[in-house]
Amino acid sequence: MKARDIRSMTMEEIRHKLVEMKSELMHLRFQRKIGQLTDTSKLKKTREEIARFITIQNEKELQDGKK
Repeated sequence: MKARDIRSMTMEEIRHKLVEMKSELMHLRFQRKIGQLTDTSKLKKTREEIARFITIQNEKELQDGKK
């Protein structure tokens, strides 16, 4: 998901998506551990997506705090 798409989301939607992605990351780690994960690049992509969401969430919180 692109940053501009994330910025258009509400804080509640961002929080909900973060929970989903963290759950997905945990599931991918389990799959890797037991040898079922074939595309290991999904781990990196999911971590990057989580970082993007957290960054934009922090930006929005700072912006709301200044207003």
